[in-house]
Amino acid sequence: MARIVVVGAGVGGLATAARLAATGHQVTVFEAADTVGGKLGRYAHDTPAGPFHFDTGPSLLTLPEVFHDLFEATGAKLDEYLDLVPLDPIVRHVFPGGPTLDSCADPVEFTTRIGAALGDRAAADWQRLWRRAERVWRASERDILRRPVDSPRDLASLAWRLGDLAAIAPGRTLRGLGRGHLSDPRLRMLLDRYATYTGADPRRAPAALVAVPYAELAFGGWYLRGGLGTLADALLTRCLDLGVVVQTDATVTRIDATGGRVHGVRLAGGAAPVPADVVVANVDALTVYRDLLPHPGRLAGLTDRSLAGFVLLLGVSGSTGLAHHTVFFPDDYDAEFDAVFGNPGRGVRARPAVDPTVFVTVADDPMVRPAGHEAWFVLVNAPRHGSAAGAVDWRRPGLADAYADRILEVLARRGVDVRDRLLFREIRTPADLGAATGAPGGSIYGTAGGLLRPANRGPANGLWLVGGSAHPGGGLPMVTLSAQIVADEIGPAW
Repeated sequence: MARIVVVGAGVGGLATAARLAATGHQVTVFEAADTVGGKLGRYAHDTPAGPFHFDTGPSLLTLPEVFHDLFEATGAKLDEYLDLVPLDPIVRHVFPGGPTLDSCADPVEFTTRIGAALGDRAAADWQRLWRRAERVWRASERDILRRPVDSPRDLASLAWRLGDLAAIAPGRTLRGLGRGHLSDPRLRMLLDRYATYTGADPRRAPAALVAVPYAELAFGGWYLRGGLGTLADALLTRCLDLGVVVQTDATVTRIDATGGRVHGVRLAGGAAPVPADVVVANVDALTVYRDLLPHPGRLAGLTDRSLAGFVLLLGVSGSTGLAHHTVFFPDDYDAEFDAVFGNPGRGVRARPAVDPTVFVTVADDPMVRPAGHEAWFVLVNAPRHGSAAGAVDWRRPGLADAYADRILEVLARRGVDVRDRLLFREIRTPADLGAATGAPGGSIYGTAGGLLRPANRGPANGLWLVGGSAHPGGGLPMVTLSAQIVADEIGPAW
């Protein structure tokens, strides 16, 4: 039996803790916040009409088998803890000037919808891209997503089939893949948006990210009744039932790793060091190597940060009839990416996009809003918080309120004006996310996309990394797979 400390009670940390405890280890989780969940955050707002509840992080669960596997590995059934609701549409796409296109988990039906909305040629283009995406997904799942990848050599040494290698197209961007396969600019816009799932610019993101829409559209998108935050509750319950000790309001300030191996962690407040044989860090890799270890040699590549998000939480009276997820695209998508990422090499500073893509989540769930009302989660791609050329100082007085006004104006221009129906609005900037979760600058996904993330295996014996900033990447299923990789590598106590 190993004494294992997990730093951070996000989904990756809790999933790792549950798996390790189920195989006989002694596990303690330290979480700096006063609650668990990490970026799977929640917010409640009381009004005379009744309470509103919001997910402030992920709003969609994909690859449900990953979560079924997690709960079964810890001696439980997912359905005993969570109520999964399939979504159709998964996302409603509203293009500039129309039309709309509803995605779904039936590839034949989705192709039919593309044909009806965008024409037969667009449908045929999508079918061709879909066949390629399937090859990329199969190869990625088999060789990358469920195994450790510690360096570029690991990727280079994989016995890729020639057809898989051609589909993955090393060196090609997702934007280039879309232009090569999709004649309709609106369908290319739809594909580009999946780069933002990894926090990246589609003009720089690898073509292999075509596997992301395949995973979503082949296996479906799901909502958890009561909100996605119920996943954190379920994982916490599993951990406690398995004997994991979970301490909130406990900030780890240092990972002790002298002599090439970990010895434990140090907590804020002058408490005695906590000994450990293994430390699993469920915090951003940049924070691990810059602040907790520190290990300057590992900082290379970690400063290319992913995009962040600017969020509005709205209490809306009446019904608007929106789908669970709706994306309102701008006229000029490239202008948005130019703004969000800037171009530090040319001295072009990042800035809030003037005409951004707006992603709206409205759950048809009486558990999250009073009768006759809607709880809106509104997300806009945004530069990270900071003072560098690729960041924005979101603490600047007046900026957040002015940009919130701007987003509501953009929604009104795109046909959804709720300004006279708001009971309240709450704003969450990248600076707020950074402060709440310890994500440097509020970057949602750590580094800005790509196939190679920081390795799960740390530079000291007994140190492991899980979560969205580590291999295999961001998003609930990838984070949960990172926990499986790490738990498998550590191995059972017996």
